[in-house]
Amino acid sequence: MRKGTNSLEVKRLNRNRVFRYVNAQTETSMPDISAALDISGPTVLTIVKELKEAGVVAEVGELKSTGGRKAKAIAAVKDVRYAVGLDITANHVGLACTDLNKKVLKHERIRKPFSYTDLYFQEIAGILERFVEENKIAREKIEGVGISLPGIVNRQDNILTQSSVLNLRDISREKWEEYIPYPCELLNDANAAAITEDVCCKRPESNMVYLSLSNSVGGAVIFADEMKSNDGIRSDFDGGAMYMGNNWRSGEFGHMVIHPEGKTCYCGKKGCLDAYCSALNLAGLENGNLGAFFEKMESGNEEYRQIWEEYLADLAIVVDNLRMCLDCEVVLGGYVGGYMEPYIEAFRLKCAGRNIFGHGGDYVRACKYRVEASALGAAIYRIEQYIDRI
Repeated sequence: MRKGTNSLEVKRLNRNRVFRYVNAQTETSMPDISAALDISGPTVLTIVKELKEAGVVAEVGELKSTGGRKAKAIAAVKDVRYAVGLDITANHVGLACTDLNKKVLKHERIRKPFSYTDLYFQEIAGILERFVEENKIAREKIEGVGISLPGIVNRQDNILTQSSVLNLRDISREKWEEYIPYPCELLNDANAAAITEDVCCKRPESNMVYLSLSNSVGGAVIFADEMKSNDGIRSDFDGGAMYMGNNWRSGEFGHMVIHPEGKTCYCGKKGCLDAYCSALNLAGLENGNLGAFFEKMESGNEEYRQIWEEYLADLAIVVDNLRMCLDCEVVLGGYVGGYMEPYIEAFRLKCAGRNIFGHGGDYVRACKYRVEASALGAAIYRIEQYIDRI
């Protein structure tokens, strides 16, 4: 507990700890809660009663006997709240929904070129409402909508301060709420995908850099130890703590220069990683179909094989730089990350050749979650906001 925490705050923190523990189990019992959290039995009894009255936990039978009286089984009511995530890109919108389980329930991706017009926002609202209706999500149970965007998002003020990809500046969540009938929260797309990887994939307790290799390149830094809102570190989800930077610009790895005076990036600089390792460099060869690029390469297209080897060589430069800076696991995510698993051992050898500490590449891996990760992460973020208030 923090120094100076008053009794009401202690009660609130304990109630939240108990709920999070129950929510993480399929079912549990009050003795198990007491032992796991080192909270007295009477206190657990009081908290569980409050949670039952609030409708977020329920008795679901009895646990197997261990020799004495059977303990009542307690479980979280997973469908008490839902959240929907929207992933807005230059050419598509992705959707995903979840409940307190924080696993994807439904997802969808639709081609929808972005335009900053009333018609576009109206169409997005219509797509969202159709998604809610088709998946039979009770509207009164929707906690809100998380909106993932390719750009700098000040989460404290809920403003997209800059997006070169969408050609936007200073767009607040209120703009989205003019059309969407649910509370909205804005997130950077790579940050949202990193939340999904951290929460859904049950990572080991280690620090992580998430490198998002989509049509733009970004990322996130997540520390395993939970550090609350200090010097740019925010813990906004039930996992580690994401480093946001002093100006909400942490993780902009796409604009690290790997080839001075090289290709011109969309940001205007020369030699940025984004100019070399954007998924568009591969997908653009097949009219935007990244899967087709890999299929043709595996079918023997030597030109594509050479392009892929050059892509990996450039990627190895930045992965080694990230390892040297942060000395932690590096996860390859985004569109390209979803195709990396068959090539990861060969890529590790490229990284090992640059690693002056240990001469290995085991620290880098492909992402485990590969379907609408940004949309799901945005939905998880909204669910976490609800859980944090319990």
